[in-house]
Amino acid sequence: MIANVLSIAGSDPSGGAGIQADLKAFSALGAYGMAVITALTAQNTQGVRSFQTVDPGFVAEQIDAIFADVRVDAVKIGMVATAEIAAAIAQRLRHHGMRNVVLDPVMVAKSGHHLLREDAVAALREVLVPMARVITPNLPEAGVLLGVSAPATLADMRRAVHELHRLGPEWVLLKGGHLAGTSSTDLLFDGETITELPGRRIETRNTHGTGCTLSAAIAALLPRFAMAEAVHRAKAYLTEAIAASDRLTVGSGHGPVHHFHALWTEDTAP
Repeated sequence: MIANVLSIAGSDPSGGAGIQADLKAFSALGAYGMAVITALTAQNTQGVRSFQTVDPGFVAEQIDAIFADVRVDAVKIGMVATAEIAAAIAQRLRHHGMRNVVLDPVMVAKSGHHLLREDAVAALREVLVPMARVITPNLPEAGVLLGVSAPATLADMRRAVHELHRLGPEWVLLKGGHLAGTSSTDLLFDGETITELPGRRIETRNTHGTGCTLSAAIAALLPRFAMAEAVHRAKAYLTEAIAASDRLTVGSGHGPVHHFHALWTEDTAP
């Protein structure tokens, strides 16, 4: 059975992040993708110019419309923008009994532009994090969620995953992409065991939407695999998508990863 996976996130008109990246990742990994839009952004590979949020009531209506008609096997939550939208998402997903929730606590775009209003941080921490099967913060996001400086070493990360788990999620995937050095180690924690997921650091500017893509990939795989296996496969998929990103020529800033690296060949490229 093909999984039906829902992205609740903001829109990126340049196609590299947000719901556009999520839908590409879902499709590449064999899932049927759906999307509920929380915000409209004016952005490209160089940065976010501005964004406008969707009325929380309409976000709720979008969610209800999907669940009233379609079997939803997993949900990925990205940009929530405001406390009111976060609350609306949490209320409707609880109402529909959704368990496979992957939360990517999107706060800052790759360009450094903030995508989460100040009052929404507490709402994210208090209403969405506790209902997630897994949260996927990077190091700066982990620092904001915990109200401390961002972890800077692997030892810091090991301490942070325990604190993040105490916020209520079933699993924590703490991403180490901001660590210094040639490797990029992520930590996966279920409350008992920390699993190190080492990864090679690829020299490229094309990292737009990496967090969106990883969390979407996990959501696409969760209906078919246990958490540890889904995360392992999602990380491998993202690594290859970054490695193949130079095959694309999109924009002059931080370009997107190549979501369809395994499906498109040089012979079929335009």
